[in-house]
Amino acid sequence: MDIKQFEYKPLAHYSYAIISEGKMAVIDPERDPKQYYDFAKANNAKIVAVIETHPHADFVSSHLQIHKETGATIYNSEKTGADYPHTAFDEGGTLKIGNVVLTAINTPGHSPDSITVVATQNDKTVLFTGDTLFIGDVGRPDLREKAGNMQAKREELAEMMYDTIQNKFNGLPDDAIVYPAHGAGSLCGKSMSDDNSSTLGNERMGNWAFKEQSKEEFIEKLLDSQPFIPSYFGYDVDTNKDGAENVQPSIDRIPFKENATAKGLIVDVRDEEIFKKGHLEGSFNIQAVSDNAKFETWLGAIVEPEEEFTLVIDSKENKEKHLHRVAKIGYEKQLKQVITLSDKNLVSTQALDLKDFKNNPDNYTIIDIRNKSEIEEGKYFDSALAHPLNELRDTSEDIPTDNPIVVHCAGGYRSAAGSSILQKKLNDVTVYDLSDDIKEFK
Repeated sequence: MDIKQFEYKPLAHYSYAIISEGKMAVIDPERDPKQYYDFAKANNAKIVAVIETHPHADFVSSHLQIHKETGATIYNSEKTGADYPHTAFDEGGTLKIGNVVLTAINTPGHSPDSITVVATQNDKTVLFTGDTLFIGDVGRPDLREKAGNMQAKREELAEMMYDTIQNKFNGLPDDAIVYPAHGAGSLCGKSMSDDNSSTLGNERMGNWAFKEQSKEEFIEKLLDSQPFIPSYFGYDVDTNKDGAENVQPSIDRIPFKENATAKGLIVDVRDEEIFKKGHLEGSFNIQAVSDNAKFETWLGAIVEPEEEFTLVIDSKENKEKHLHRVAKIGYEKQLKQVITLSDKNLVSTQALDLKDFKNNPDNYTIIDIRNKSEIEEGKYFDSALAHPLNELRDTSEDIPTDNPIVVHCAGGYRSAAGSSILQKKLNDVTVYDLSDDIKEFK
Protein backbone atom coordinates (compact mmCIF):
# COMPACT_ATOMS: atom_id res chain seq x y z
CA MET A 1 0.00 0.00 0.00
CA ASP A 2 1.12 3.54 -0.76
CA ILE A 3 0.38 5.95 2.09
CA LYS A 4 0.82 9.72 1.96
CA GLN A 5 0.66 11.88 5.09
CA PHE A 6 -0.40 15.50 4.62
CA GLU A 7 0.40 18.04 7.33
CA TYR A 8 -1.21 21.40 8.04
CA LYS A 9 1.15 22.95 10.57
CA PRO A 10 -0.94 25.80 12.03
CA LEU A 11 -3.45 23.24 13.34
CA ALA A 12 -0.92 20.40 13.70
CA HIS A 13 -3.32 18.33 11.61
CA TYR A 14 -2.45 15.17 9.71
CA SER A 15 -4.62 13.74 6.94
CA TYR A 16 -3.91 10.71 4.80
CA ALA A 17 -4.29 9.08 1.41
CA ILE A 18 -4.02 5.34 0.78
CA ILE A 19 -3.52 4.08 -2.77
CA SER A 20 -3.65 0.51 -4.04
CA GLU A 21 -4.35 -0.81 -7.53
CA GLY A 22 -5.41 2.61 -8.83
CA LYS A 23 -7.91 3.24 -6.05
CA MET A 24 -7.53 5.81 -3.29
CA ALA A 25 -9.07 6.50 0.11
CA VAL A 26 -8.71 9.80 1.97
CA ILE A 27 -8.81 9.88 5.78
CA ASP A 28 -9.71 12.96 7.83
CA PRO A 29 -9.29 15.51 5.00
CA GLU A 30 -8.88 19.24 5.64
CA ARG A 31 -11.20 21.88 4.16
CA ASP A 32 -9.59 22.30 0.74
CA PRO A 33 -9.40 18.94 -1.08
CA LYS A 34 -7.14 20.12 -3.91
CA GLN A 35 -3.99 18.43 -2.56
CA TYR A 36 -5.78 15.07 -2.45
CA TYR A 37 -6.99 15.51 -6.01
CA ASP A 38 -3.46 16.41 -7.12
CA PHE A 39 -2.03 13.34 -5.38
CA ALA A 40 -4.64 11.08 -6.97
CA LYS A 41 -3.92 12.52 -10.41
CA ALA A 42 -0.15 12.17 -9.97
CA ASN A 43 -0.61 8.50 -9.12
CA ASN A 44 -3.31 7.74 -11.73
CA ALA A 45 -5.70 6.83 -8.94
CA LYS A 46 -9.42 7.31 -8.45
CA ILE A 47 -10.71 8.50 -5.08
CA VAL A 48 -13.35 5.96 -4.09
CA ALA A 49 -13.63 6.49 -0.33
CA VAL A 50 -13.31 9.26 2.23
CA ILE A 51 -13.25 8.24 5.90
CA GLU A 52 -14.01 10.42 8.92
CA THR A 53 -12.66 9.02 12.18
CA HIS A 54 -15.04 11.41 14.03
CA PRO A 55 -16.57 14.89 13.57
CA HIS A 56 -13.53 17.10 14.10
CA ALA A 57 -13.64 20.08 16.45
CA ASP A 58 -10.60 22.08 15.34
CA PHE A 59 -11.07 22.19 11.57
CA VAL A 60 -13.75 21.83 8.93
CA SER A 61 -13.45 18.72 6.78
CA SER A 62 -13.97 18.39 3.02
CA HIS A 63 -15.53 14.92 3.16
CA LEU A 64 -18.85 16.08 1.66
CA GLN A 65 -17.14 18.12 -1.07
CA ILE A 66 -14.99 15.14 -2.05
CA HIS A 67 -18.13 12.98 -2.21
CA LYS A 68 -19.92 15.52 -4.42
CA GLU A 69 -16.99 16.06 -6.78
CA THR A 70 -15.62 12.51 -7.13
CA GLY A 71 -18.52 10.26 -6.19
CA ALA A 72 -16.43 8.75 -3.38
CA THR A 73 -18.39 7.06 -0.61
CA ILE A 74 -18.15 8.66 2.83
CA TYR A 75 -17.54 6.22 5.68
CA ASN A 76 -17.99 7.08 9.35
CA SER A 77 -19.46 5.65 12.52
CA GLU A 78 -23.23 5.41 12.52
CA LYS A 79 -23.04 6.92 16.01
CA THR A 80 -22.07 10.25 14.42
CA GLY A 81 -25.65 10.82 13.29
CA ALA A 82 -24.31 12.32 10.07
CA ASP A 83 -26.71 14.37 7.97
CA TYR A 84 -24.91 13.69 4.68
CA PRO A 85 -24.94 10.55 2.47
CA HIS A 86 -22.66 7.98 4.08
CA THR A 87 -22.04 4.32 4.76
CA ALA A 88 -21.76 3.16 8.35
CA PHE A 89 -18.25 2.05 9.26
CA ASP A 90 -18.21 0.55 12.73
CA GLU A 91 -16.67 -2.40 14.56
CA GLY A 92 -16.34 -5.31 12.16
CA GLY A 93 -16.98 -3.19 9.09
CA THR A 94 -14.67 -3.93 6.16
CA LEU A 95 -13.71 -1.97 3.07
CA LYS A 96 -11.28 -2.91 0.29
CA ILE A 97 -9.09 -0.36 -1.48
CA GLY A 98 -7.37 -2.37 -4.18
CA ASN A 99 -5.37 -5.00 -2.26
CA VAL A 100 -5.64 -3.17 1.06
CA VAL A 101 -8.28 -4.25 3.57
CA LEU A 102 -9.62 -1.52 5.87
CA THR A 103 -11.52 -2.45 9.01
CA ALA A 104 -13.07 -0.27 11.68
CA ILE A 105 -12.70 -0.39 15.45
CA ASN A 106 -14.98 1.71 17.63
CA THR A 107 -12.57 3.60 19.91
CA PRO A 108 -14.62 6.08 21.96
CA GLY A 109 -12.96 8.42 24.45
CA HIS A 110 -12.14 11.61 22.59
CA SER A 111 -15.70 11.48 21.31
CA PRO A 112 -18.45 8.87 21.59
CA ASP A 113 -18.33 8.25 17.83
CA SER A 114 -14.57 7.89 17.29
CA ILE A 115 -13.24 5.04 15.18
CA THR A 116 -9.77 3.75 14.40
CA VAL A 117 -9.14 2.50 10.87
CA VAL A 118 -6.96 -0.61 10.57
CA ALA A 119 -5.31 -1.06 7.17
CA THR A 120 -3.74 -4.42 6.37
CA GLN A 121 -1.93 -5.85 3.39
CA ASN A 122 -0.02 -9.12 3.65
CA ASP A 123 1.95 -8.81 6.92
CA LYS A 124 1.80 -4.99 7.16
CA THR A 125 -0.62 -3.27 9.57
CA VAL A 126 -1.28 0.47 9.76
CA LEU A 127 -3.55 2.22 12.25
CA PHE A 128 -5.22 5.53 11.49
CA THR A 129 -6.16 6.47 15.02
CA GLY A 130 -7.83 9.86 14.51
CA ASP A 131 -7.94 11.73 17.82
CA THR A 132 -8.03 8.56 19.93
CA LEU A 133 -4.36 7.58 20.11
CA PHE A 134 -1.71 10.23 19.61
CA ILE A 135 2.05 9.81 19.75
CA GLY A 136 2.72 9.93 23.49
CA ASP A 137 -0.83 10.85 24.47
CA VAL A 138 -4.53 10.22 23.89
CA GLY A 139 -7.29 12.59 22.79
CA ARG A 140 -8.87 14.94 25.27
CA PRO A 141 -12.34 13.89 26.51
CA ASP A 142 -13.89 17.30 27.18
CA LEU A 143 -15.02 18.54 23.77
CA ARG A 144 -18.39 16.82 23.41
CA GLU A 145 -20.40 18.13 26.32
CA LYS A 146 -22.24 20.72 24.23
CA ALA A 147 -21.84 19.71 20.59
CA GLY A 148 -22.48 16.84 18.22
CA ASN A 149 -25.22 14.27 17.77
CA MET A 150 -23.94 12.30 20.75
CA GLN A 151 -23.07 14.48 23.72
CA ALA A 152 -21.23 13.09 26.72
CA LYS A 153 -19.68 14.48 29.87
CA ARG A 154 -15.92 14.49 30.13
CA GLU A 155 -15.89 11.94 32.96
CA GLU A 156 -17.94 9.51 30.87
CA LEU A 157 -15.64 9.93 27.87
CA ALA A 158 -12.52 9.61 30.04
CA GLU A 159 -13.87 6.28 31.26
CA MET A 160 -14.55 5.24 27.66
CA MET A 161 -10.97 6.17 26.77
CA TYR A 162 -9.65 3.98 29.55
CA ASP A 163 -11.66 1.03 28.22
CA THR A 164 -10.48 1.79 24.67
CA ILE A 165 -6.80 1.81 25.60
CA GLN A 166 -7.18 -1.27 27.80
CA ASN A 167 -9.07 -3.38 25.28
CA LYS A 168 -9.41 -2.08 21.74
CA PHE A 169 -5.82 -2.43 20.55
CA ASN A 170 -5.26 -5.88 22.02
CA GLY A 171 -4.38 -8.44 19.39
CA LEU A 172 -2.82 -5.87 17.05
CA PRO A 173 0.90 -6.36 16.41
CA ASP A 174 3.64 -4.27 18.00
CA ASP A 175 4.98 -3.34 14.56
CA ALA A 176 1.66 -1.79 13.50
CA ILE A 177 2.35 1.78 12.37
CA VAL A 178 0.35 4.45 14.23
CA TYR A 179 -0.78 7.47 12.19
CA PRO A 180 -2.73 10.01 14.30
CA ALA A 181 -4.81 12.97 13.11
CA HIS A 182 -2.78 15.47 15.17
CA GLY A 183 0.68 16.17 16.49
CA ALA A 184 2.35 18.49 18.98
CA GLY A 185 0.71 21.92 19.08
CA SER A 186 -2.84 20.70 18.60
CA LEU A 187 -5.43 21.58 21.24
CA CYS A 188 -7.00 18.13 20.84
CA GLY A 189 -4.52 16.74 23.38
CA LYS A 190 -2.08 18.09 25.95
CA SER A 191 1.28 16.28 25.72
CA MET A 192 1.75 15.00 22.20
CA SER A 193 5.14 14.14 20.73
CA ASP A 194 6.75 16.03 17.87
CA ASP A 195 6.91 12.71 15.98
CA ASN A 196 4.39 12.32 13.19
CA SER A 197 4.10 8.54 13.53
CA SER A 198 5.05 5.67 15.79
CA THR A 199 4.47 1.96 16.23
CA LEU A 200 1.94 0.39 18.52
CA GLY A 201 4.81 -1.34 20.34
CA ASN A 202 6.52 1.98 21.05
CA GLU A 203 3.27 3.45 22.33
CA ARG A 204 2.69 0.45 24.57
CA MET A 205 6.12 1.08 26.07
CA GLY A 206 6.26 4.88 26.18
CA ASN A 207 2.75 6.35 26.09
CA TRP A 208 1.52 7.14 29.62
CA ALA A 209 -1.97 5.87 28.75
CA PHE A 210 -0.72 2.29 28.30
CA LYS A 211 1.11 2.18 31.62
CA GLU A 212 -0.30 -0.03 34.37
CA GLN A 213 -2.69 2.10 36.42
CA SER A 214 -6.16 2.01 37.88
CA LYS A 215 -9.13 3.45 36.03
CA GLU A 216 -9.33 6.22 38.63
CA GLU A 217 -5.65 7.14 38.15
CA PHE A 218 -6.05 7.14 34.36
CA ILE A 219 -9.14 9.37 34.47
CA GLU A 220 -7.54 11.81 36.91
CA LYS A 221 -4.45 12.20 34.74
CA LEU A 222 -6.45 12.51 31.53
CA LEU A 223 -8.72 15.23 32.90
CA ASP A 224 -5.95 17.20 34.59
CA SER A 225 -4.62 20.39 32.97
CA GLN A 226 -6.23 20.04 29.57
CA PRO A 227 -5.73 23.18 27.45
CA PHE A 228 -8.48 25.73 26.87
CA ILE A 229 -11.30 25.07 24.43
CA PRO A 230 -11.56 27.70 21.66
CA SER A 231 -15.02 29.14 21.01
CA TYR A 232 -15.26 27.57 17.56
CA PHE A 233 -14.75 23.92 18.53
CA GLY A 234 -18.42 23.05 19.10
CA TYR A 235 -19.37 24.96 15.96
CA ASP A 236 -16.97 22.89 13.84
CA VAL A 237 -18.22 19.61 15.33
CA ASP A 238 -21.74 20.52 14.21
CA THR A 239 -20.54 21.77 10.82
CA ASN A 240 -18.72 18.50 10.19
CA LYS A 241 -21.74 16.47 11.26
CA ASP A 242 -23.83 18.33 8.67
CA GLY A 243 -21.10 18.45 6.01
CA ALA A 244 -19.54 21.73 4.90
CA GLU A 245 -20.28 23.63 1.71
CA ASN A 246 -17.72 23.41 -1.11
CA VAL A 247 -14.92 25.75 -0.13
CA GLN A 248 -14.35 27.83 -3.27
CA PRO A 249 -17.96 28.93 -3.87
CA SER A 250 -18.22 29.73 -0.18
CA ILE A 251 -15.25 32.11 -0.20
CA ASP A 252 -16.00 33.52 -3.66
CA ARG A 253 -19.14 35.19 -2.28
CA ILE A 254 -17.19 37.40 0.12
CA PRO A 255 -16.83 41.02 -1.10
CA PHE A 256 -13.35 42.52 -1.50
CA LYS A 257 -12.51 46.23 -1.44
CA GLU A 258 -9.20 48.02 -1.76
CA ASN A 259 -8.30 51.24 0.06
CA ALA A 260 -11.39 50.86 2.20
CA THR A 261 -12.55 51.35 5.76
CA ALA A 262 -14.88 49.43 8.05
CA LYS A 263 -16.81 49.50 11.29
CA GLY A 264 -17.81 46.82 13.76
CA LEU A 265 -15.60 43.86 14.59
CA ILE A 266 -12.37 44.08 12.57
CA VAL A 267 -9.64 41.43 12.39
CA ASP A 268 -6.36 42.75 11.00
CA VAL A 269 -4.02 39.94 9.92
CA ARG A 270 -0.99 42.08 9.08
CA ASP A 271 2.39 41.95 10.81
CA GLU A 272 2.29 43.63 14.22
CA GLU A 273 4.90 46.26 13.32
CA ILE A 274 2.88 47.38 10.29
CA PHE A 275 -0.35 47.21 12.30
CA LYS A 276 1.05 49.44 15.05
CA LYS A 277 2.07 52.10 12.55
CA GLY A 278 -1.49 52.48 11.29
CA HIS A 279 -4.76 50.57 11.65
CA LEU A 280 -8.49 51.10 11.95
CA GLU A 281 -9.47 52.04 15.48
CA GLY A 282 -10.68 49.05 17.48
CA SER A 283 -9.07 46.41 15.22
CA PHE A 284 -7.87 43.12 16.64
CA ASN A 285 -4.40 42.20 15.40
CA ILE A 286 -4.50 38.41 14.83
CA GLN A 287 -1.46 37.91 12.63
CA ALA A 288 -1.43 35.56 9.65
CA VAL A 289 1.93 36.57 8.21
CA SER A 290 3.70 33.27 8.79
CA ASP A 291 2.41 30.11 7.15
CA ASN A 292 2.94 28.37 10.50
CA ALA A 293 1.29 31.00 12.71
CA LYS A 294 -1.66 29.68 14.69
CA PHE A 295 -4.00 32.19 13.09
CA GLU A 296 -6.96 29.81 12.82
CA THR A 297 -6.81 28.83 16.48
CA TRP A 298 -6.74 32.40 17.73
CA LEU A 299 -9.31 33.65 15.25
CA GLY A 300 -11.65 30.93 16.53
CA ALA A 301 -10.74 31.61 20.16
CA ILE A 302 -11.23 35.39 20.04
CA VAL A 303 -14.13 35.70 17.58
CA GLU A 304 -17.29 33.81 18.44
CA PRO A 305 -19.04 31.53 15.92
CA GLU A 306 -21.55 33.45 13.80
CA GLU A 307 -20.12 36.81 14.97
CA GLU A 308 -19.74 38.97 11.86
CA PHE A 309 -16.37 40.57 11.18
CA THR A 310 -14.27 42.34 8.54
CA LEU A 311 -10.84 41.01 7.56
CA VAL A 312 -8.01 43.48 6.89
CA ILE A 313 -5.18 42.12 4.73
CA ASP A 314 -1.99 43.59 3.30
CA SER A 315 -2.60 43.15 -0.43
CA LYS A 316 -4.97 41.78 -3.03
CA GLU A 317 -2.38 39.15 -3.96
CA ASN A 318 -2.79 37.48 -0.56
CA LYS A 319 -6.60 37.54 -0.49
CA GLU A 320 -7.14 33.90 -1.53
CA LYS A 321 -4.56 32.59 0.93
CA HIS A 322 -6.15 34.43 3.85
CA LEU A 323 -9.68 33.44 2.84
CA HIS A 324 -8.70 29.78 2.74
CA ARG A 325 -7.25 30.11 6.24
CA VAL A 326 -10.48 31.61 7.54
CA ALA A 327 -12.42 28.83 5.80
CA LYS A 328 -10.35 26.11 7.48
CA ILE A 329 -12.45 26.66 10.60
CA GLY A 330 -15.66 27.52 8.75
CA TYR A 331 -15.58 31.23 9.60
CA GLU A 332 -16.02 32.42 6.02
CA LYS A 333 -19.76 32.19 6.70
CA GLN A 334 -19.57 35.16 9.07
CA LEU A 335 -16.99 37.18 7.16
CA LYS A 336 -18.67 40.36 5.84
CA GLN A 337 -15.85 41.60 3.66
CA VAL A 338 -12.13 41.57 3.02
CA ILE A 339 -10.38 44.92 2.65
CA THR A 340 -7.04 46.62 2.25
CA LEU A 341 -6.61 49.96 4.00
CA SER A 342 -6.20 53.46 2.68
CA ASP A 343 -3.84 55.76 4.58
CA LYS A 344 -6.73 57.81 5.99
CA ASN A 345 -8.40 57.67 9.41
CA LEU A 346 -5.80 55.31 10.84
CA VAL A 347 -4.55 55.22 14.41
CA SER A 348 -1.16 54.09 15.69
CA THR A 349 -0.01 52.19 18.78
CA GLN A 350 2.40 53.79 21.22
CA ALA A 351 5.72 52.03 21.74
CA LEU A 352 6.72 50.99 25.25
CA ASP A 353 9.71 52.73 26.85
CA LEU A 354 11.42 49.46 27.74
CA LYS A 355 14.06 51.12 29.92
CA ASP A 356 11.43 52.87 32.03
CA PHE A 357 9.41 49.66 32.32
CA LYS A 358 12.48 47.76 33.52
CA ASN A 359 13.34 50.43 36.07
CA ASN A 360 9.80 51.15 37.26
CA PRO A 361 7.62 48.06 36.75
CA ASP A 362 5.34 49.08 39.64
CA ASN A 363 4.22 52.06 37.59
CA TYR A 364 2.47 49.69 35.16
CA THR A 365 -0.35 47.17 35.33
CA ILE A 366 1.09 44.00 33.80
CA ILE A 367 -1.32 41.61 32.09
CA ASP A 368 -0.22 38.02 31.43
CA ILE A 369 -2.37 36.59 28.61
CA ARG A 370 -0.79 33.14 28.46
CA ASN A 371 -2.92 30.03 28.95
CA LYS A 372 -3.75 28.98 32.50
CA SER A 373 -1.48 25.92 32.28
CA GLU A 374 1.45 28.14 31.25
CA ILE A 375 0.84 30.58 34.08
CA GLU A 376 0.68 27.71 36.57
CA GLU A 377 4.20 26.72 35.53
CA GLY A 378 5.56 30.11 36.58
CA LYS A 379 5.21 33.87 36.15
CA TYR A 380 7.61 36.32 34.53
CA PHE A 381 6.38 39.14 36.78
CA ASP A 382 5.13 38.59 40.33
CA SER A 383 2.66 41.44 40.05
CA ALA A 384 1.17 40.33 36.72
CA LEU A 385 -2.58 39.76 36.52
CA ALA A 386 -3.65 36.61 34.70
CA HIS A 387 -6.11 37.16 31.83
CA PRO A 388 -5.77 34.34 29.26
CA LEU A 389 -6.17 35.59 25.70
CA ASN A 390 -9.14 33.39 24.90
CA GLU A 391 -11.06 35.02 27.80
CA LEU A 392 -9.75 38.56 27.44
CA ARG A 393 -12.74 40.13 25.68
CA ASP A 394 -14.91 39.05 28.62
CA THR A 395 -12.49 39.73 31.49
CA SER A 396 -11.07 43.08 30.33
CA GLU A 397 -13.58 45.01 32.44
CA ASP A 398 -11.92 43.57 35.57
CA ILE A 399 -8.53 45.11 34.70
CA PRO A 400 -7.52 48.18 36.76
CA THR A 401 -6.99 51.29 34.62
CA ASP A 402 -5.20 53.62 37.03
CA ASN A 403 -1.78 52.86 35.44
CA PRO A 404 -0.60 52.24 31.88
CA ILE A 405 -1.05 48.60 30.89
CA VAL A 406 1.66 46.28 29.57
CA VAL A 407 0.52 43.04 27.89
CA HIS A 408 2.77 40.03 27.54
CA CYS A 409 2.65 36.38 26.46
CA ALA A 410 5.49 33.89 26.02
CA GLY A 411 6.93 35.01 22.69
CA GLY A 412 5.11 38.05 21.33
CA TYR A 413 2.57 36.63 18.85
CA ARG A 414 -0.37 36.55 21.26
CA SER A 415 0.44 39.84 22.97
CA ALA A 416 -0.12 41.65 19.67
CA ALA A 417 -3.69 40.35 19.70
CA GLY A 418 -4.15 40.89 23.43
CA SER A 419 -2.94 44.48 23.47
CA SER A 420 -5.14 45.35 20.49
CA ILE A 421 -8.17 43.87 22.25
CA LEU A 422 -7.51 45.96 25.36
CA GLN A 423 -6.98 49.08 23.26
CA LYS A 424 -10.55 48.65 22.06
CA LYS A 425 -12.10 47.51 25.32
CA LEU A 426 -10.49 49.97 27.75
CA ASN A 427 -10.99 53.72 27.46
CA ASP A 428 -8.68 56.48 28.70
CA VAL A 429 -5.74 54.19 29.42
CA THR A 430 -2.55 53.57 27.47
CA VAL A 431 -1.97 49.93 26.46
CA TYR A 432 1.49 48.71 25.52
CA ASP A 433 2.58 45.45 23.90
CA LEU A 434 5.75 44.00 25.40
CA SER A 435 5.95 41.82 22.26
CA ASP A 436 9.15 39.80 21.83
CA ASP A 437 10.95 41.95 24.42
CA ILE A 438 9.55 39.40 26.87
CA LYS A 439 12.74 37.43 26.15
CA GLU A 440 14.66 39.95 28.24
CA PHE A 441 12.69 38.89 31.32
CA LYS A 442 13.01 35.13 31.00
